[in-house]
Amino acid sequence: MKRIGLVCVAVLAVALAAPSVASATPRPVLSQGMCGGDVFGLQVRLYQRSYLPWGYRPGCYDYRTSQAVMAFQGWVGFPRTGVANTLTQRRLILSVTPKPWSIAYRHIEVHKAKQIMILVTKDRRVYRTIHVSTAAPGHVTTSGNFHVYAKSKMSWSYLFHVWLPYANYVVGGIAIHGFASVPGYPASHGCIRVPMPEAPGVYSWAILGTPVSIYN
Repeated sequence: MKRIGLVCVAVLAVALAAPSVASATPRPVLSQGMCGGDVFGLQVRLYQRSYLPWGYRPGCYDYRTSQAVMAFQGWVGFPRTGVANTLTQRRLILSVTPKPWSIAYRHIEVHKAKQIMILVTKDRRVYRTIHVSTAAPGHVTTSGNFHVYAKSKMSWSYLFHVWLPYANYVVGGIAIHGFASVPGYPASHGCIRVPMPEAPGVYSWAILGTPVSIYN
């Protein structure tokens, strides 16, 4: 097992050192349930660019990896499928960490058109980029500049009649919160859904008063 791990790291180092060559190489389509060196390499690139937590590389394509791929696809304008096809993988190799739109210090950005959320540190560095799902047609996620005014690890939304785990309230009854279903399209009643594996980390990071900018 140790030898296999060293081989994976060696192969990955070569690929990352020569992106122009790696990007031109045909790549197998990667999706949930698959394991191996290709998935490992994908996960390394995802966390290097903020789409997965630093060091998260289980080597198997799990739900969290699928959501990270959706976040990347949303940022670059690809269909949010959660499947890493050849085009997605090649674009990821050539990509860099997303750039926040605001020059503010420690803050959160939500980009509704891209269906992603960016956590920006006090030194204006992107800490994480996370796939989200905002309001479905017929509902509204309000755009504007707000801040986290209330927090609850589990609260009942009287506005939307649903339990909201790891909720960070930003405007009215709208919150950034964990949810079991975060599809590749706007599907909420107005809140900003975050994948459950990411929800505890977002909840801890977003302290009271954290500025939140929601863009169309």
